[in-house]
Formats: sequence, structure tokens, C-alpha cells
Amino acid sequence: MKKSFKSVLLLLLTTLPAYSQIGGIEDSVNDVSDTIRTIFPIILGVIFLIGFLFNAGHFFGENADLKKGITRVLVFVLIAGAVVGIFTYLIGIVV
Repeated sequence: MKKSFKSVLLLLLTTLPAYSQIGGIEDSVNDVSDTIRTIFPIILGVIFLIGFLFNAGHFFGENADLKKGITRVLVFVLIAGAVVGIFTYLIGIVV
């Protein structure tokens, strides 16, 4: 009886620090996810702007090719939309 009581007490005391560490990790994950949520739209807007500027040559100038420009912009928007969708899904899982 005394031996089983000691083993149960030892088990409880060794697992106690693990619970406190999990709480610290959750706080860190929440802080990082909040930071990413505020920064991500800004980064996405800059990426859209850069993508448009790289494709602007297809819309204006002597060698303007409207079909090629629209196709490249649509592909860019689809890829960016997929990245946003994946990001939103992952943030929904974490938090």
C-alpha cells in the first residue's frame, strides 16, 4: 500500500511541471498568431502591388498584350487566394 502511494505521488509530482509548460506555450502561440494576423494583410497588399507592377508592362506600352497581362494577373490572384485560404484555415485550427 505504501509503495503504490509513493509511486502515485511521484507520478503526480513529475507531471505537474508539464502542465505549467503547456500554458506558457499556448500564450506564446496566441501572441505569434495575433502578430501574424495583423501583419499578414499588409504583406499580402505589398505582394499584390509588386505583382501588378511586374505585370503592368503587358498592359501599357508598345508591346501591350492585354490577354497575356490578364492571364498573368488572374494566375497571380488565384495563387494569392490559395495562400490566404490555407493561412486562414491554419489559423482557425491553431486558435
